[in-house]
Amino acid sequence: MISVIIPVYNREGFIATAIDSVLSQTLTPFEIIVVDDGSSDATADILRGYHDKIKVIHQDNAGVSHARNSGIKKAEGKWICLLDSDDIWHPTKLEEQMAYHDSNPSIMISHTGERWIRNNKEIKQKIIHKKPSGWCFEENIDFCKIAPSTIMIAKTVFEKIGYFDEGLEVCEDYDLWLRVLREYELGLVESILTTKFAGHDNQLSCKYHSMDTFRIQALLKHLEKKRVKEEIEKKASILIRGAKKHQNSEVEMFYKRLLTSL
Repeated sequence: MISVIIPVYNREGFIATAIDSVLSQTLTPFEIIVVDDGSSDATADILRGYHDKIKVIHQDNAGVSHARNSGIKKAEGKWICLLDSDDIWHPTKLEEQMAYHDSNPSIMISHTGERWIRNNKEIKQKIIHKKPSGWCFEENIDFCKIAPSTIMIAKTVFEKIGYFDEGLEVCEDYDLWLRVLREYELGLVESILTTKFAGHDNQLSCKYHSMDTFRIQALLKHLEKKRVKEEIEKKASILIRGAKKHQNSEVEMFYKRLLTSL
């Protein structure tokens, strides 16, 4: 059984398309749970139009991590699939990914190929964005190469590893995948089965200038790994140079103290 979790906050222009892409799957999920994270636009009205096809959780605005966690904890399916409210799945996404897991019963988490669209134009992915697979914790240390909308993961993984860190405003997915990849092998369905959209308003990735601030917070959970310390030193040094350039002595001293404590 597959449970689909869609967190949404003020995405009246996207949420219907996302839900429709799930309803169009060649393999029907057991349930679709949409978590409305306190939307103030017409999102709630749109969701009411799907009342007989989805389950809706309404909550006060608490962030995407809390929304995802709420949906995951309520889910009844063995497998969890996440879909961001501004992304879509291609029709055979669930069917192909479930077939992969049926053929590879030891794999508890997989992701798929994806297409990127920014401002209505397709973005060509670089070699550094090549999708990882296998035991690949270290391959994902520099930045996140796993998109939430491509994931299929056994619910038992969350029960063992924990959930999204609600203290991280961004890079919460990077944090979770690092924790998961320390314990689990990552599967890959190379077919392009997800389309990710970018360039519009209300994207968390556009809100912050330095994502490395949050990546370092995630990496600090894995200090016993030599490669992790090296990456923290690299990212902190970049932040120190930026702080010097902008004469931000508080940030500069914070990361200098961090480096001396490693």
